[in-house]
Amino acid sequence: MKLLIKEVELNGVATDIYIENKYIKQIGSGLSVAADQVIDGRRKAVIPGFVNTHTHAAMTLFRGFGDDMPLMPWLEEKIWPNEAKLTKEDVYWGAKLACLEMIKSGTTTFFDMYHKFHATAEAVAEMGIRAVISSACFDHFQPELAEKSKQTIQKLYNEMDRYDKRIHFSVGPHAIYTVSGELLQWADAFAREHNVPIQLHLAETEGEVENSVKQFGATPVRYLYKLGVLSPRLVISHGIYVDADEIRMLADHEVKVAHNPASNMKLASGMHFKFKEMREAGITVGLGTDGCSSSNNLDMVEAMKLASLLGKVWRKDPEAVTADEIFHSATEAGASFIGLKAGRIAEGYLADLSLVDLNIPAFTPNFNFTSNLVYAANGNCIDTVICDGKILMQNKKVPGEDEIMERAAQVAYNLMKR
Repeated sequence: MKLLIKEVELNGVATDIYIENKYIKQIGSGLSVAADQVIDGRRKAVIPGFVNTHTHAAMTLFRGFGDDMPLMPWLEEKIWPNEAKLTKEDVYWGAKLACLEMIKSGTTTFFDMYHKFHATAEAVAEMGIRAVISSACFDHFQPELAEKSKQTIQKLYNEMDRYDKRIHFSVGPHAIYTVSGELLQWADAFAREHNVPIQLHLAETEGEVENSVKQFGATPVRYLYKLGVLSPRLVISHGIYVDADEIRMLADHEVKVAHNPASNMKLASGMHFKFKEMREAGITVGLGTDGCSSSNNLDMVEAMKLASLLGKVWRKDPEAVTADEIFHSATEAGASFIGLKAGRIAEGYLADLSLVDLNIPAFTPNFNFTSNLVYAANGNCIDTVICDGKILMQNKKVPGEDEIMERAAQVAYNLMKR
């Protein structure tokens, strides 16, 4: 597939972008190349596709269900009992709805941890988006469940050849309070052997930290250090409750951190995410939405605004988290979590990009495009999305979107009836 985007705004200048197969082949003005399709880029700006570094895609089915509750009661009373009833079809349509929502708001890659791995992978394969998928594993400190988790992880990894290279495998131990140290060490060894990422919730609440000290004699990051599982393959989600020494540990081991401002605020888990200290220490910080049950949407434009405002207000420092820094976290930083050559509009990079509609109030006047995108806009500003060199959305319409929303709503209602 050969695409030519004509006269799109890049860094304030009207530019042509030629895409061949999966890659950005040429960038310049007045390009004269043969293309299968030409896209009119006038009154639009081009940005890299967003990388959502933490979510649970099929939890779109729980949007608006069990709101306004603390984390653990919400999990134990509302989420886990209903997740136990999920079928493969439920997860498939929930994940399809998530892919639709992410495409419509400019996300081209997402990190996922959930149940029914193949249901999510099949939805991703059909929707054309890029994903790093893990099956959430729990052993609840029971050896027999640990063995079952190991077998499941190995089996899923061996089945990955059925999918396109857009779909990446990862290991997904849920959290230190649901997964034993022995299974965490096994997951680390497996990830190292197969060069795949690990996704883990960590240091999300004060209660988690207090219980970690009681149960393991150490705070969460120090506990992982004692286990020997801190590594460049590890992606920790949330990471709110970390001190200066723990930030140094994470930096020394090149651990990646996914910041989820909407979820952290809605569940009142905490607000003192140390974005500035982590970046200064050399930690790669990405941005995530978390699942729709705790953030209620998958809009990375909104997530950027929340992250920047939250980072400013608790410090009482308007310079603490700038629009440019958070835009980088939402794009190139997230792509680097798995060494993906994306997150930048440059020749030789993957053609994972979006066109932003400039003909809306949020970009009028347009003194500073990045500032307007982060502080004034929301995901509805996205007009066109291209992933892996293929058009997934044009003129704000995704093929089949009405059926996806209808079917996802139907399975959600049926799930709650069960």
